[in-house]
Amino acid sequence: MSTISDTYEQYVLPTYGRFSLVPQKGEGSYLWDAEGKKYLDFCTGIAVCSLGHCHPALTKAIQTQAAELIHCSNLYQIPQQAELAKQITKHVGIAGKVFFANSGAEANDGMIKTARRFGHHTPTENGEENGEARHEIITFQQSFHGRTLGGIAATGQEGIKEGFAPLIPGFTHVDYNDLAATEAAITPQTVAIMLEVIQGEGGIHAASPEFLKGIKELCETHNLLLMIDEIQTGFGRTGDMMAWRSILPELEPDVISWAKGMGGGFPIGAFWVNDRELSSGQTLSSLMGPKSHGSTYGGNPLACSAAIAVLDTIEKENLSQNAKTQGAVIRQSILSWQSPWISEVRGMGLMLGIGLNAETFSNKTSLPEGMTPALHLVIQLMERGLLTVPAGTHTVRWLPPLNVSESEVKEALGILKGTLEELTC
Repeated sequence: MSTISDTYEQYVLPTYGRFSLVPQKGEGSYLWDAEGKKYLDFCTGIAVCSLGHCHPALTKAIQTQAAELIHCSNLYQIPQQAELAKQITKHVGIAGKVFFANSGAEANDGMIKTARRFGHHTPTENGEENGEARHEIITFQQSFHGRTLGGIAATGQEGIKEGFAPLIPGFTHVDYNDLAATEAAITPQTVAIMLEVIQGEGGIHAASPEFLKGIKELCETHNLLLMIDEIQTGFGRTGDMMAWRSILPELEPDVISWAKGMGGGFPIGAFWVNDRELSSGQTLSSLMGPKSHGSTYGGNPLACSAAIAVLDTIEKENLSQNAKTQGAVIRQSILSWQSPWISEVRGMGLMLGIGLNAETFSNKTSLPEGMTPALHLVIQLMERGLLTVPAGTHTVRWLPPLNVSESEVKEALGILKGTLEELTC
């Protein structure tokens, strides 16, 4: 009799290092596997299930809309799409317009195209060189911007690019939080700076307010677009609906991308473009006009209804504040243990990275060959009923639902503390 693992091996491309867990059902902050074992889910699909599993408001919105209209062409006007765009722009707090896609990678590709289009409509400081429009984009080491060819070209991690050359040209990677290096990387062909205000896959590292302020000033000085990737951070995860406001409230981005948590588990992505006026008299958002971009499924009635339900619930239940409150409890509790296994706790709200002490793991634990400390701890926690996810070799990410309760946080902390105390040579 074949197992699920056998079926995977025979029919599914091996693009993921999958755990043996087989999820069967979810409710709130909990997940059950096929054998009936219960887990506290602090991974949530990697920051996707903002409201936990099968939240009644999201479930009802999907059921209701699925019974009326699932999909129609973007050649028509879709009321749910217009309403969601209005709601997102309200949360941004700056006049602009939204394009809907199906994923974060698609949203980031749209941002990149917007930058390229901007480069064709604005001259370099010294005029066009060799007849080429400005097209270079500065991104950062350890960033992650998706798995499309555009996304991996933008990503500052060499392992993700391996085997996919020739890459799309026009990307320069510099050290994160290094303003001097960023300024030095600007050339007459530079058109934009693209960054995550908290790097997720790169280990939960936040931009400093000074760095963000300096980046904005460089963009204004050199007529560059400031593009913010909020795929993992957006819509309440860091304690604010817009993650950049958690760090520098007065910042005004030119383009922003989202996905993951905005659909609560239903696939949807989006990018927003500022309505600010350019020197030509056009607005930035007007550059992405007819035939400039498209998506067959993007912004369909079902996806937009799901996202509206998620954003409504986050706002009505003040879940951004809950993210701040519970995040502070987690941080303070872990640091109070003064555990030799933990070096620091990074991040904001409910996007937290628990940094592991490399020296302690090296001296006190015999890791299985080829296994990092982060992956080892994630597996140990899973065995004890807590789902988490690594971020690099020495960081464990906690990404619980935004509506996680105080008792659930206490339960997770107990599992983590007990697991660390049981780690032996």
